[in-house]
Amino acid sequence: MADRTAPNCHLRLEWVYGYRGHQCRNNLYYTAAKEIVYFVAGVGVVYNTREHKQKFYLGHNDDIISLALHPERVLVATGQVGKEPYICVWDSYTVQTVSILKDVHTHGVACLAFDLEGQCLVSVGLDSKNTICVWDWRRGKVLAAAPGHTDRIFDISWDLYQPSKLVSCGVKHIKFWSLCGNALTPKRGVFGKTGDLQTILCLACAKDEVTYSGALNGDIYVWKGINLMRTVQGAHGSGIFSMNACEEGFATGGRDGCVRLWDLNFKPITVIDLRETDQGYKGLSVRSVCWRGDHILVGTQDSEIFEVVVHDRNKPFLIMQGHCEGELWALAVHPTKPLAMTGSDDRSVRIWSLIDHALIARCNMEEPIRCAAVSTDGIHLALGMKDGSFTVLRVRDMTEVVHIKDRKEAIHELKYSPDGAHLAVGSNDNSVDIYGVVQRYKKVGECIGSNSFITHMDWSTDSKFLQTNDGSGRRLFYRMPSGKEVTNREELKLVQWASWTCVLGPEVNGIWPKYSAINDINSVDANFNNQVLVTADDYGLVKLLRYPCIKKGAKCKKYLGHSAHITNVRWSHDYQWVISIGGADHSVFQWKFVPERKSKEELHIAPQETLVDSNSEESDSDQSDVPEMDSEIEQETQLTYRRQVYKEDLPQLKEQCKEKDRAIAMKKRERAPGSGLKLHFIHGYRGYDCRSNLFYTQTGEIVYHVAAVGIVYNRQQNTQRFYMGHDDDILCLAIHPLKDFVATGQVGRDSSVHIWDTETLKPMSVLKGFHQFGVCSLDFSADGKRLASVGLDDNHTIVLWDWRKGEKLSVMCGSKDKIFVVKINPYLPDKLITAGVKHMKFWHKAGGGLIGRKGSMGKTETMMCAVYGWSEEMVFSGTCGGDICIWSDMFLMKTVKAHDGPVFSMHALEKGFVTGGKDGIVALWDDTFERCLKTYAIKRAVLAPGSKGLLLEDNPSIRAISLGHGHILVGTKNGEILEVDKSGPITLLVQGHMEGEVWGLATHPHLPLCATVSDDRTLRIWDLSPSHCMLAVRKLRKGGRCCSFSPDGKALAVGLNDGSFLIVNADTLEDLVSFHHRKDIITDIKFSPVSGKYLAVASGDTFVDIYNVMSSKRVGVCKGCLNSITHLDWDRRGKLLQVNTSAKEQFFFEAPRGKRQTIAATEVEKIDWNTWTCVLGTSVEGIWPVISEVTEVTSACLSHDKKVLATGDDLGYIKLFRHPVRGKYAKFKRYVAHSTHVTNVRWTHEDSLLVTAGGGDTCLMIWAHEAETRRELRQCDSEESDIESEDDGGYDSDVTKENEINYTIKALSTNMRPMTGVKPHLQVKEPSVDERQGVVRGSRPPVSRALPQPEKLQTNNVGKKKRPIDDLVLELVFGYRGNDCRNNVHYLNEGADIIYHTASVGIVLNLTTSCQSFYVEHSDDILCLTINQHPKFPNVVATGQVGDTGDMSATSPSIHVWDAMTKQTLSVLRCFHSGGVCSVSFSATGKLLLSVGLDSEHTVTIWKWQEGAKVATRIGHTQRIFVAEFRPDSDTHFVSVGIKHVRFWTLAGRALLSKKGVLSSIEDARMQTMLSVAFGANNLTFTGTISGDVCVWKDHILVRIVAKAHTGPVFTMYTTLRDGLIVTGGKERPSKEGGALKLWDQELKRCRAFRLETGQVIDCVRSVCRGKGKILVGTRNAEIIEVGEKNAACNILVNGHMDGPIWGLGTHPSRDVFLSAAEDGTVRLWDIPEKKMLNKVNLGHPACTISYSPEGDMVAIGMKNGEFIILLVASLKIWGKKRDRRSSIQDIRFSPNSRYLAVGSCESAVDFYDLTLGPQLNRINCCRDIPSFVMQMDFSADSLHIQVSTGAYKRLVYEVPSGKQVMEQSHIDRITWATWTSVLGDEVVGIWSRNTDKADVTCACVSHSGLNVVTGDDFGMVKLFDFPCPDKFAKHKRFLGHSAHLTNIRITNGDRFVVSAGGDDRSLFVWRCVHAPH
Repeated sequence: MADRTAPNCHLRLEWVYGYRGHQCRNNLYYTAAKEIVYFVAGVGVVYNTREHKQKFYLGHNDDIISLALHPERVLVATGQVGKEPYICVWDSYTVQTVSILKDVHTHGVACLAFDLEGQCLVSVGLDSKNTICVWDWRRGKVLAAAPGHTDRIFDISWDLYQPSKLVSCGVKHIKFWSLCGNALTPKRGVFGKTGDLQTILCLACAKDEVTYSGALNGDIYVWKGINLMRTVQGAHGSGIFSMNACEEGFATGGRDGCVRLWDLNFKPITVIDLRETDQGYKGLSVRSVCWRGDHILVGTQDSEIFEVVVHDRNKPFLIMQGHCEGELWALAVHPTKPLAMTGSDDRSVRIWSLIDHALIARCNMEEPIRCAAVSTDGIHLALGMKDGSFTVLRVRDMTEVVHIKDRKEAIHELKYSPDGAHLAVGSNDNSVDIYGVVQRYKKVGECIGSNSFITHMDWSTDSKFLQTNDGSGRRLFYRMPSGKEVTNREELKLVQWASWTCVLGPEVNGIWPKYSAINDINSVDANFNNQVLVTADDYGLVKLLRYPCIKKGAKCKKYLGHSAHITNVRWSHDYQWVISIGGADHSVFQWKFVPERKSKEELHIAPQETLVDSNSEESDSDQSDVPEMDSEIEQETQLTYRRQVYKEDLPQLKEQCKEKDRAIAMKKRERAPGSGLKLHFIHGYRGYDCRSNLFYTQTGEIVYHVAAVGIVYNRQQNTQRFYMGHDDDILCLAIHPLKDFVATGQVGRDSSVHIWDTETLKPMSVLKGFHQFGVCSLDFSADGKRLASVGLDDNHTIVLWDWRKGEKLSVMCGSKDKIFVVKINPYLPDKLITAGVKHMKFWHKAGGGLIGRKGSMGKTETMMCAVYGWSEEMVFSGTCGGDICIWSDMFLMKTVKAHDGPVFSMHALEKGFVTGGKDGIVALWDDTFERCLKTYAIKRAVLAPGSKGLLLEDNPSIRAISLGHGHILVGTKNGEILEVDKSGPITLLVQGHMEGEVWGLATHPHLPLCATVSDDRTLRIWDLSPSHCMLAVRKLRKGGRCCSFSPDGKALAVGLNDGSFLIVNADTLEDLVSFHHRKDIITDIKFSPVSGKYLAVASGDTFVDIYNVMSSKRVGVCKGCLNSITHLDWDRRGKLLQVNTSAKEQFFFEAPRGKRQTIAATEVEKIDWNTWTCVLGTSVEGIWPVISEVTEVTSACLSHDKKVLATGDDLGYIKLFRHPVRGKYAKFKRYVAHSTHVTNVRWTHEDSLLVTAGGGDTCLMIWAHEAETRRELRQCDSEESDIESEDDGGYDSDVTKENEINYTIKALSTNMRPMTGVKPHLQVKEPSVDERQGVVRGSRPPVSRALPQPEKLQTNNVGKKKRPIDDLVLELVFGYRGNDCRNNVHYLNEGADIIYHTASVGIVLNLTTSCQSFYVEHSDDILCLTINQHPKFPNVVATGQVGDTGDMSATSPSIHVWDAMTKQTLSVLRCFHSGGVCSVSFSATGKLLLSVGLDSEHTVTIWKWQEGAKVATRIGHTQRIFVAEFRPDSDTHFVSVGIKHVRFWTLAGRALLSKKGVLSSIEDARMQTMLSVAFGANNLTFTGTISGDVCVWKDHILVRIVAKAHTGPVFTMYTTLRDGLIVTGGKERPSKEGGALKLWDQELKRCRAFRLETGQVIDCVRSVCRGKGKILVGTRNAEIIEVGEKNAACNILVNGHMDGPIWGLGTHPSRDVFLSAAEDGTVRLWDIPEKKMLNKVNLGHPACTISYSPEGDMVAIGMKNGEFIILLVASLKIWGKKRDRRSSIQDIRFSPNSRYLAVGSCESAVDFYDLTLGPQLNRINCCRDIPSFVMQMDFSADSLHIQVSTGAYKRLVYEVPSGKQVMEQSHIDRITWATWTSVLGDEVVGIWSRNTDKADVTCACVSHSGLNVVTGDDFGMVKLFDFPCPDKFAKHKRFLGHSAHLTNIRITNGDRFVVSAGGDDRSLFVWRCVHAPH
């Protein structure tokens, strides 16, 4: 029986023994129906203990490792392992899939958890980043994803009391996450001193931010917020694996085998020690607990499930058990009873009852068991061990009979002989031993023929022969019991085998795949009765095949369930069941065998749903039972549409080529021509490989496609309109139910689907990102909201879209075979069908996936088309054999013969159907396909007189059919579109060439005609006048590649592919003459000019033959070319030929003899050529593109007025150049309509039309040529040239700085000062004298209270208790980021407040109270800010920050959207803009947000910020984009500007489409660097440039330039929504007329300039905003100024240092004012209570340090150049200045008694000056031997000592004024200091943190009370410590806000405020001190 179909019987999973307890936890729960849900291997199990029944969920295709129960306890989520693992959410009641979540995780899904409502699901991946992902699981959509941790995560849970909070734990960490927008932001749990940092294994959340977690050491850690609050010591003896919360409290389970119950406050209730119970054993370990009411479920490591009733807790019920660790290999079935025996590496042997589904006996052995066998009488059980021994037990009581060890290696197979006399034992020692059973298992024989380990054995029925298989794939036979090898195969002919478990042999050839030599089948067992075979393999598949199966690659049925390898499979004794065992999954599966007769009865039961078809994919055998495939379909199936070069790759290719050709690109290039083209008409329809792609629109026009163009054809006017959005072949077209929109899908690497409006021809949505290579089928749902698409990738991926939103709803691999059609069910939009090669599949949506089942039909036929009938179950499909299949649900009801040959298209009507087939017949049917009502044959005879062409043949193959307007519309394979009137007449509307390439093209010399010749073996004449029809057609013997009209237009020469050519009469197309002189293809043919006396014929075999037309003789041959000839042209006199070859050689020949000439390049241009169709030569050098390696220019044609050259190339581009095209890379205009290569281009005789032929797209396109004058009015549809000009409009230092700045994130910052040496916390201390004597350090505080207190402390604390500082609150920030950020100052609340930013703080300043409030949620510097101007979102602000790589972790760049008044964060958007976000903009409705990144691709992204969802993203530009803004009236249009860049973008669905700005309409305009953008009415856009001009654009075309709007770059523009007036700001010297700020009218024609009275030489405005009558200006110099529009008065609102760092900081001894000194050469005086700058002094040099004298009457300033100055505070007069050093002064100090001035410098010195000697400031002494530069200095209270901290991490003490170093530590310890600003010294070791390996603590200051120290560091943090802090890594509070590098920090008098100075952010932060209560 060599039947190659799959067997008709099947298997049904009946029971699974086991539970996965190893490597998994928390995977066992009670459902709402009190059933138990868990998993084993790849199966989800729902076990009903009361009825002892199991249900199975089979939706996974690999091991399940995680499970979560929905809060309503019906739905279950399971996650699996695998390369592309997915999560299934399924119903535990029906075990059907509800949703599939895929495409995010790799490796596996380790944990899952539902939130409280059950709306969201969180999953954790097994990838290296342990990605955490939050899903909207019903929609299968990712809401947020982030890297979880660097190490494994063991558990994750939602905080059930706070929405959008989660907790995760794992190896050495616990993290608390908050979900906002699309961002998951973690905070690490702080273990502190309460507990050890260790691995946390499980957790449960309680209310009030309390989290309980189980740790590895058996403690329970209790967290409050993110801090460890307390621990429950020793809750378990060791690791706590599981924790389960329920209404009554918590249950925990641990490795110690105990389950503990706790109440809601985590007080212990009781403990259950399972090891002590009856069923318990030593080493029992609990992996999962579930407590519900009075029942507790416990899952153990060893695959057992216990159920414990609480009030009877020492009697747990063991309700499920399985094998545990190690692999499971041994399986035997009892010969007479329904029992199965298994043995495993866990050393246990177990006996299972197949009827009761229970374990009935278990016995533990000494060794791991590898195989088993039961004697024929069922008395003995033999077990083969891993150590080479075997044991025989009595089945009855499991007592040992014998134990024998004859071998060293594992026994892998043993079998009793059928007569029960012998036992054969096969081992890995390559031998089989035979033992006599009756002789107490004495060895009686040995088989030693194998040279590899024994894998399988079978006895013959008479017990005389044994066959073996071994590891090398040999099959041997032995005579029994001696063990002699049988070599003569004749003896074996008649042997009957008692069993068949071998994998080799002719009977089982079919189990092996046809073409591979792999040995992955582990076990086989034949069922002789039913003639079926079951196999088990390494991929977890159980297969059912026919037995015997002789031919390889037999058909089978496959069953999934086991995860990885199945080690063994056996039939039960009565063939009722199949038992299979899994190696790694330890499980035993019991399958019920359903024989054929039963199968039929079961048809009505829905098949168990699985993702892999149980009805098995086709195996790859010869498809003998499948009908012969139709040739057309065969051809179509072969098409792959792969491309060498995809258009998507061109930009990168261009960049690479540009790099090589930079030098050439610099040269002046030829301008593009003035005239342009407009597509006018296309002859062609794509019918040869597409179907059902022709429809009527709402207005009765006809829509179809050809090449890369969607065509809307008006049959009344015979005109066409075009959708040109695609850039490669369109393969399919579907029409919206309302017939107004059309969806088209194209070829491409990431191919896209466009949905467009047939009236406006504008794209509504573009869908991409899922289909590789191309989209082959589309269908709209009946409500028009959804769209299904099928891709051309190997899996034919199916995607279901919400097309308007551009969102994918579901995606799934469709089928390995090609899919021809997809249809969405019109009644249930969640269901769809696909039909194609050898299959029909029925799908339904499940979350983010689709579940498919094959239609069940007898033989598999190829389906070509399908439609739904009048009810949701009815489906009709057309087959390749001409039948119509009628389906109900998935079952084939009947078939009806409809056509001869394939049915290619069908269409449902209100009351019936219409079908079309290869036989050329259109048939109308009634609604059940009972009767054929009418047929129409497509024949020439019935063609109506109004036809626009001729039918090529009768009965053409019909590929598309559609109804409407009383007509049937038919598309044929031959490229014709016909309209059939119901009464019979047929009108031909459009036609083109058939399949094959069109190359030959010629235009008539004086009539509007052209001729084409194609590989489809036809020659056609087309009318180019408005009637647009095919006038004549003639069939040829062979295809042709060229044609040409004679000069008088009477004759037409045609070159054919076989080397012959003919001349025909141009009117009748009848032969005049023909020749056949060449073997190779004729490539070009041309008549000589004027009289047409000669004909030149070029061929592929390198010759040009010249014929005399009149005498019909060959008169010359042009020889000398080495390659195939591609083009030829005559000169005007007919005496010279120019020839091009395929190797890009150019030759000249004299005519008519054909002698070769050599002509200099300069001469060629002077020759008057009759035509120019060549592509080589200096006059056309510029037509070759930058990427000429990948594309050829195939054709060219010069217009008759010699002004314009048109070219066609391999990428489908048509380009126009200005002739002559000298110099490389000329500029051009480019048009895309053809898909692949354009083979030919020709101008008509008067240059009014250009005709182009597309090769593979079979099209003839007609373009109208439009002269310069008309084009001004019309928007041109061309794209401009490849290379932009190199000059970008000038240079500006600010622009360059902004472009080149590299923003580093704070976390990666390194030290600011060039330090050397060992850091303080790493230095080894020597014990001090005191310590050696036992005096406790720190008992005498360094700011001493033993000596009389320093003056300073007494004045401050007279009679007061000293109070430590408890906290700092940000009070004021002086600073604004204007130097490298723009457009970042805005009005809020009708101008009452303004908002701006500096460092990482957003600042809202109230203008009346001048109070500031802050938004401090950013973790790093803010780079951009915008406000939402829509009234629905008042005061909503978006700010974007710097970030690291875009890996979605906490350091990724992010955008925060927040409320400016409440400072509430509304949404956080983590983005992939690595580097940072440099621009943000809200859309007109305020719902969308646009962002631009600093990443290398300058990505542009659009967000729905409220949901945190990314709508679309696209590469923006190769260079920096500065600003992108939405048009103020639009949600879909925006403009981006940057370095030599302006682009006009449109959002269509989820796709971003863009157009470059076109400059050509203005003479000599060049693309400059654009810096800013504003908008006007009627689609006007204004962009400000680096040169000071403003460009005015209409749509995307430059229409005007406002020259020198500013004298320097125009940095900012603002469009007022209220009245449309535009404000511009630039860089300009203030003058009488002009200023850096101007207010313009709506069209940017008139303006008014304002002067900013800032006193700067050059004003540079970086930000403008206009309110009511006021303009707000932010400048580069960190000022924010308000300018009145009426009186032009300026009011400075905000001041800051312009350039940093700010190094010097000095606080006044008694008032709340302070001084700052910075690199910008200014010293500024700030008043804290008044919140403003009081004064500034310009020093002319960068200043480094500043200090008040003790009385506050003098100020000393140290400069960077080594000079220092002393000013009198009252008059700001200089009291004295001196320069004794050459390098910068780092610190300067007055002594407390005001006598000395100490000056510390970079020259490793401290100089002393005596101030009592007067202002000439002579140095009196200096400290020497300082190891490095000086950082900070402090005097002692008595002015006798000074301490110096240095750049070598050393602190030294010197005497004053002698400068002698104090070495004695005990002396130093007794000094009382007046101040302490040193970061070094034993007293402050604790301020150095662990992670300061690359960065430093830069500054410190001890409070006046002496109880605290504040520090600043390179990470931008301010920290508050207790003082002294001698212990390392002291506890502290940290305060964020500054950018990287704090430079200085000071505390004002009375410890009222802390002032910190920023390096990178040039800002001063003032923090209010909050004191501890008394």
